[in-house]
Amino acid sequence: MAKKKIINKKSMAFLEKYLNNAAPTGYEWDGQKIWMDYLKPYVDEFVTDSYGTAVGVINPKAKYKVVIEGHADEISWYVNYITDDGLLYVIRNGGSDHQIAPSKWVNIHTKKGIVKGVFGWPAIHTRNKSKEEPPKLDNIFIDVGCNTKKDVEELGVHVGCVITYPDEFHVLNKDKFVCRAIDNRAGGFMIAEVARLLHENKVKLPFGLYITNSVQEEIGLRGAEMITETIKPNVAIVTDVCHDTTTPMINMKTQGETKMGDGPVISYAPAVQNKLRERIIDTAETNKIPFQRMASSRSTGTDTDAFAYSNGGVPSALISLPLRYMHTTVETVHKDDVENVIRLIYETLLTIKDGETFSYFE
Repeated sequence: MAKKKIINKKSMAFLEKYLNNAAPTGYEWDGQKIWMDYLKPYVDEFVTDSYGTAVGVINPKAKYKVVIEGHADEISWYVNYITDDGLLYVIRNGGSDHQIAPSKWVNIHTKKGIVKGVFGWPAIHTRNKSKEEPPKLDNIFIDVGCNTKKDVEELGVHVGCVITYPDEFHVLNKDKFVCRAIDNRAGGFMIAEVARLLHENKVKLPFGLYITNSVQEEIGLRGAEMITETIKPNVAIVTDVCHDTTTPMINMKTQGETKMGDGPVISYAPAVQNKLRERIIDTAETNKIPFQRMASSRSTGTDTDAFAYSNGGVPSALISLPLRYMHTTVETVHKDDVENVIRLIYETLLTIKDGETFSYFE
């Protein structure tokens, strides 16, 4: 298991299709359908909720329930204001970065279909070089090629339309995956691959496994907050991305040191249950899976927090995928790290016994 490559041609095709599909926060369902279609051969049934979270279940009748989880949504923008001369101003839907917006193409999602636009920016020749204004939320704007508000509205664009970037998947130097929304559709991909491996290796788990792809993480862990009340799990292992802190302009004294290519990142935080985390570390060491450590402060900022503090307390842990350039259109991860996160979740599941409480008092 440890030496064998996990990602095959079929799973690579799924990853590319899944990443290229737009799934902004609150509008995740098309991506969820792609994910469920891939997962279908490997699970017994699906559970969904009214906001779009999707769960593939193995052994649905089992009383003891283990969650492995990623989140499905990507950051985006909303149309907030349309000027009389046909320009659009925006507000965030999640943590969209205003500094990368100028000169980017955008897809505006309307009932009539996608409307193309560009984030305009004044030419370098016209700017006051002694007092240049940086891109800010109140000065970035979208041009859809119209001269009046009426022309914009005739395209189907109105206040509240959601906006995504069209940037698609690329492989950089053979083993780096680059795309927008790797945060965190890589998580959905990795937990789906765990389900595939369990199926292909004919593993009979002694518990119910809930492969959970939550919505609305980017605006406050809301999808996980909802679905954990539906599932009522006994254990939750969450995967998300974390920062590769070795690139320029990041201070490792404050951000810690985690590096793309050096393996999954295991978190220390109040929401991370210590005995479950140590199980994951023991599993990594036993199976010779490289890993890194990261300390969080009051919270992990991931769906781990939502699961941990639900249902009277659920033993939860976080395994992260180191990523460069988070919340840009060129988010970058290492293929080896993706495979090792999959391995670590898979091997950890094989150690969990029916009825385990992970209690400190037993």
